Amino acid sequence: MAEAIAFDLAVELITKLSSFTLSQIGLWWNVKDDLDDLKSTVSTIKAVLLDAEERSHGVQGGVLEIGQPCCCYILWLKCMQLDDMLQHICLLHRVKDWLEKLKDVLYDADHLLDDFSTEALRKDLLGGSKLMKEVRLFFSSSNQFAYSLKMGRQIKAIKARLTLIGSEAKMFNLRHQTHSFKDNIIGRDDDKAALLKLVLEFESEENVYIIPIVGLGGLGKTALAQFVYNDEMVKNHFDLMMFVCVSDVFDVKIIVENIIKSATGQALNQKLEMDQLQSQLREKIGGKKYLLVLDDIWNEEWEEWVSLKELLVGGGKGSRIIVTTHSLRVAKITSKCQPYVLKGLSDDDAWSLFKEIVFEQRSINPTFVKIGKQILERCGGVPLVIRTIAGALSFKETEKEWSSFKDNELARISQNEGKILATLKLSYDHLPSHLKHCFAYCRLYPKDSKIHVQTLVQFWIAQGFVKQLNPSQSLEEIGFVYFKDLNERGFFQEVGERFSWEGLTCKMHGLMHDLAESVAGTESSIVDSNEIASKVGENCRHISIDPSLIVLFKGKKLRTLLHFPNERNRIMNDEIWDFIISNYRCLRVLKMNDLDFKMIQRSICKLKHLRYLDLSGNFYIESLPKSICKIQNLQALKLNRCSELEELPKKIEKLVNLTHLGCEECYGLTHMPRGIGKLTSLETLSDFVVDKDGSHDGADLSELSGLNNLRGGLVITHLGFVKNAKEKFKAANFKEKQHLRLLDLVWNDYGDDDDDNGGNDDDDDDKSDAKFPSWLSLLTNLVVITIRGPSNFQQIPSLAQLPCLQKLLIRNLTLLEYMDDNSPKGSQGEPESFFPSLKSLYLDNCPNMKSWWRKSSIDDDNEDDTTVIGTSTIAFPCLSSLDIENCPLTSMPLYPSLDDDLRLVKTSSRPLKQTMKMNITSTTPSSSTSSLPLSKLKSFHVHKNEGLDTHMLDEYLKHFTGLKKLTIGDCKEVDLEGKQWEALKNLFHLEIINIPQLVSLPLWLQHFVQLKRLKIQNCSGLRSLFPVFQHLTFLEALFVCKCKELELSAAGVQIFQVQTRLRSLALENILKCRHLPDWIQHLTNLQILSLVDWPNLTSLPDEMRCLTNLQQCQKDIGADWYKIAHIPSGWSFH
Repeated sequence: MAEAIAFDLAVELITKLSSFTLSQIGLWWNVKDDLDDLKSTVSTIKAVLLDAEERSHGVQGGVLEIGQPCCCYILWLKCMQLDDMLQHICLLHRVKDWLEKLKDVLYDADHLLDDFSTEALRKDLLGGSKLMKEVRLFFSSSNQFAYSLKMGRQIKAIKARLTLIGSEAKMFNLRHQTHSFKDNIIGRDDDKAALLKLVLEFESEENVYIIPIVGLGGLGKTALAQFVYNDEMVKNHFDLMMFVCVSDVFDVKIIVENIIKSATGQALNQKLEMDQLQSQLREKIGGKKYLLVLDDIWNEEWEEWVSLKELLVGGGKGSRIIVTTHSLRVAKITSKCQPYVLKGLSDDDAWSLFKEIVFEQRSINPTFVKIGKQILERCGGVPLVIRTIAGALSFKETEKEWSSFKDNELARISQNEGKILATLKLSYDHLPSHLKHCFAYCRLYPKDSKIHVQTLVQFWIAQGFVKQLNPSQSLEEIGFVYFKDLNERGFFQEVGERFSWEGLTCKMHGLMHDLAESVAGTESSIVDSNEIASKVGENCRHISIDPSLIVLFKGKKLRTLLHFPNERNRIMNDEIWDFIISNYRCLRVLKMNDLDFKMIQRSICKLKHLRYLDLSGNFYIESLPKSICKIQNLQALKLNRCSELEELPKKIEKLVNLTHLGCEECYGLTHMPRGIGKLTSLETLSDFVVDKDGSHDGADLSELSGLNNLRGGLVITHLGFVKNAKEKFKAANFKEKQHLRLLDLVWNDYGDDDDDNGGNDDDDDDKSDAKFPSWLSLLTNLVVITIRGPSNFQQIPSLAQLPCLQKLLIRNLTLLEYMDDNSPKGSQGEPESFFPSLKSLYLDNCPNMKSWWRKSSIDDDNEDDTTVIGTSTIAFPCLSSLDIENCPLTSMPLYPSLDDDLRLVKTSSRPLKQTMKMNITSTTPSSSTSSLPLSKLKSFHVHKNEGLDTHMLDEYLKHFTGLKKLTIGDCKEVDLEGKQWEALKNLFHLEIINIPQLVSLPLWLQHFVQLKRLKIQNCSGLRSLFPVFQHLTFLEALFVCKCKELELSAAGVQIFQVQTRLRSLALENILKCRHLPDWIQHLTNLQILSLVDWPNLTSLPDEMRCLTNLQQCQKDIGADWYKIAHIPSGWSFH
């Protein structure tokens, strides 16, 4: 790694020393000759670095490869005389030492030039006339003469060090040279089938059966476990599924936290003690048939495993735990059963994988095929090795390059992880130097952590790894190209965008992380213990660290200090801040998020080389010191989730290099500072807050005029308070902001009452039609648009032709009447160009919007609903989710392709009727049911829907064969008795709210074997849960609330002959009952019992003692306490 860093540093130094700016600075301070001499010396050094790289990697023409396996080393010994061997080994170590010394002085030279440029930038930003600048400069502590002497001495000292190091290169005879993620898993179908038998069919005496998968790193154990985990049969078989990566730190508390997080889909929002975590875990898995994958276990201590296993045995019959591990010993500790040993791919499967990667972008050359198959023989069928080597070869264009790779560089692989790592290093060795830098930097991330790609790229930029060779591309765009290159070579995995707000993320395979750690050497370290903190050398440049250990680290040359938050290291005080500022003056990246500190020291400005500063999640910060604006090299300032932050620094325009300003969820911000519009390099400005009443002298919308490089998302709040809105919107120049992908416009309140067109820049004298500014439809790259009122708009511009728009949300536009001027029979263009990409549409609280289209001469309101709707009707071509609430739309585009969620609340049922008729009438008997409108819909929520009756609902639900969640509320024309809804065989969750005709549970419920959750609320006619309830043995959670006529007795009913799965029972506002029913005792799996607002309840039955699985109860001294005394403390009845 040292030679790659040194070469990259040398290139960077030569680039800086060749720049016109530095040349002018040299003239200004009378050090130009010194800088030219330094450039010449660095160029000489650079010329020998390529040869040094070859020497440091190993032997060219008989010199040992340092990273080679031991067996190769022994073989090499047999081929050499002892004296020659000792000379070569000595030479290798001396070259390594030489490179380390060179790297150190090049870092110092880079820091000096950065200091030089920073001082020049400071001088340029002093302001005032040229004479005033020169006077201030002369009388400052660093006046021209003194500063030039100081810089001249430092340049000469570095040149002398470089000259000495350059002379040493002759001793080594170094020569001058010139420098020139797939979803499919191949070859594992048989393995998957074998595991599926163990997971789904094998009968075990134990409730929880553990299946170990054993294999070398890189064979694909994790991928196979995910392959099984994501199988649809598996998903339908288990009640609960969890996937947790354990890795090499076996901490039971952390593992339990992650299991709970996986089970709930959300992180714990508070720090819990172990007994509280155990209780939560029991609540989540108790009695449930669950599947848990514990990925990548290294722990070989039996006692530690048992301490975890004891917490997991409470699952229901048929539960499974899949363990993946490198070690047979671990497999034996975790399970009594025979482990599933994963082997390498077959020759055919290995070739399929290799071919898919190498020949994806080129035709198949027979010579390449021959060489490729010879290379594959050395890959041992290990998928990770195959992917990595194939990725490297995909960038080699000639047969000569392929043959050279095979004959000269590929070490023979056997089933040994050390050799696999050595083989993976071949791909690293073939990377360009700038990509080597970038890959090694990833060593700072903890193993198996999720990497946010944009943040990683910004780290690379801050360190100077990203070179802007093409002025038309931003540094971040180039950085993403670097990432793409590394990903295509197989250095990353699990690349994707799970949530739009999260952005692109990835992970590194454990072996790739080991490789990054290996090549980074002493350059980088993760410091998470006192021992490591004391061992890290002073020349370490990059660390991620527990903040409490910072004061133990004595190195002063740090360029990166990262903190990855967890619940155990939220420690940050003034002493640590002072230590950072005093000792780490070379810092380029400082990430101190989620540490709960209250203020930032004024002295932070002494970190003048800082490029990236992340203070996100420090809720108590109310303001930033003005001195932060003196860090003029700052490129990224992250303040997200600093919810108490009231204002940004007033002189923010002095941060002339700022490209990213993040202030998401900074709810305390009152305004934006004046001058922010001068930051024309800004690519990220997450939020712009309009000054409500002008009392803060904040920036107005016109400051956005020149910020045309903005990318990603922009939220603008308090737009309702903009004065002279028409003028300000025009001045903001939105139509030029073509790089934006998300735009969220929030009016909040009414402001400029006399400008009732809300910023309409159209020449329209008709003030009765208040229109939204027309520029919105010109931002053709927008992916997400959110418009939130209240405002006085009656129309917004047509967005139907925006080619990239995927999500549209409109909320609280209380005067909005229509979305488009054209009628459905008007000029909408071709159907495929109507919202061609829209996937999610949310219309909320627009009570005046009765039609999507403005009224025209053709009025279709009287069209007969029985009319067959043809294919020419305007419809959303790929809409997946639709949510309409409090919008009385009777006419709108139809939505036959909806396959995720349909939510209709306080709206007309007419568009639904028309949608359902689009293809039903024209469908032939041979047509597949899946082709019918809404047949793939997963969730349907209908509440207070005008015109929806029993017959309509019955007809529609027969076709919703994919439905998993159904909510029917406040539909007074709907009677649920006697329905035949067998088509809803996949229904998982059912809610019935305010259906007065419901007298007892419908008989058809007992046929829904997938139903797990049932909620009945405010059904005033409901008198009994029986006789259907006793047949719902598959139900896991029942919630009944505000059913005033409900009786819970089950007289004459023989109930629960089959054990029920019910684990949660909530009965609220039960007015008629004086005591709990006897049948409670049969709910033996019950863990949660909630009894709220039982005004006539006088006692608990003796049978409560049968509920041995109830979790937590608050101790009391009442007469009936003994009946529930067995329940653990911490829970209470209400």
